[in-house]
Amino acid sequence: MSSSNPQYRWVMILLFASALVSVTFGVRQAFGLFLIPISSEFDGGVQLFSLAIALQNLIWGLSSPLFGAAADRFGAWRVAAFGVLIYAAGLLCMASFVTEAGIFFGQAMIGIGLGSAGISIAVGAVARAAPPEKRSLAMGLVTSFGSFGQFALVPVAQILMSQHGWQFAMIILSAIVASMIAVTLGMRVPAGGARPLEGVVQTAGSALRQAVSSRDYILLTTGFFVCGLQLVFITTHLPSYLKDSGLTADIASWSLALIGLFNIIGAFVCGWLGGFMSKKKTLAIVYLLRSLIITAFITLPPSPTLALFFGAAMGLLWLGTIPLTSGLIVAFFGPRHLSMLYGLVFLSHQIGSFVGAWLGGVWYDMFGNYEAMWWLNAGAGLFAFAVNWAIREPTPAPVPA
Repeated sequence: MSSSNPQYRWVMILLFASALVSVTFGVRQAFGLFLIPISSEFDGGVQLFSLAIALQNLIWGLSSPLFGAAADRFGAWRVAAFGVLIYAAGLLCMASFVTEAGIFFGQAMIGIGLGSAGISIAVGAVARAAPPEKRSLAMGLVTSFGSFGQFALVPVAQILMSQHGWQFAMIILSAIVASMIAVTLGMRVPAGGARPLEGVVQTAGSALRQAVSSRDYILLTTGFFVCGLQLVFITTHLPSYLKDSGLTADIASWSLALIGLFNIIGAFVCGWLGGFMSKKKTLAIVYLLRSLIITAFITLPPSPTLALFFGAAMGLLWLGTIPLTSGLIVAFFGPRHLSMLYGLVFLSHQIGSFVGAWLGGVWYDMFGNYEAMWWLNAGAGLFAFAVNWAIREPTPAPVPA
């Protein structure tokens, strides 16, 4: 398979975009392991680092539409190359300046790096490159392959931290992220090699006005808030919750790693289902199943087996929302401005992430447990199920014989 063959060029872009997401997202998922070690450096409890992670998620969300619009116009690889450098610098800043300002500034840089080299840029690049009949599957694949980083990097971060301390682990992760500059070059589209996009030519401003006046786009955006709330609460506070339940840090790291491993299956299946089934119904059911799994997890007695099962079960539902959500955006508005429009929906996701990370830390420092936060996440999943079920999904155009 030659990357110069237009028939397969989208596959090469898919592989490079997946590698980028694998590292940028995988490193991000390891931050929950650093909650206790970094919090112990200060006297403010866990809410200090929780707030820093919350700030990172908010900046990630705020910057995503801006970088998405830039990627739509100037090319995803340029934006992603800038992002990995900022991301790596943020990790290095946290390791080098162990102060409140250093932690917050480092997390802010990481937020900018994720906004410009994260999942929204990768999904947009792949959606524009893939043929229409393979688009939903391609978006599922980039999300699926990108999950390998969480499975691989979370245990590595835990080993490095256990043997050499959290600062050394952060420096190594910074070097790994910086190496992704080479991967971004593989996302370039040769001159004249861009796939023609179907539909009426539309300006970014016109697409934005159409989106914000769409009932269904607003419902989709509202539901995605819950996705962010659940994901970042779990990745940030699950290790602390398991520690309080008498389980080891190794169990916590493997529980997070299993989320990444099983998401490889879950995201692929969701992308595949989105190609021929109702995207909005599949998306709604993902949120419903999350609520059921969270409820079972917090009502059953804690054990290593339950923690690992929870990681595997949540992994099957973890990022399957991304190909379905982005697929609905394409169904509403076409792929031309996907990075920008997905970036706006992702902003809602990151506001939810801010709430999940920060409120979890505040609640824990005030009451010494996470019980109410777990129930909040379960209830929010039921709300997202109802919101997404109410979306009016466009009927696919008939395919000519």
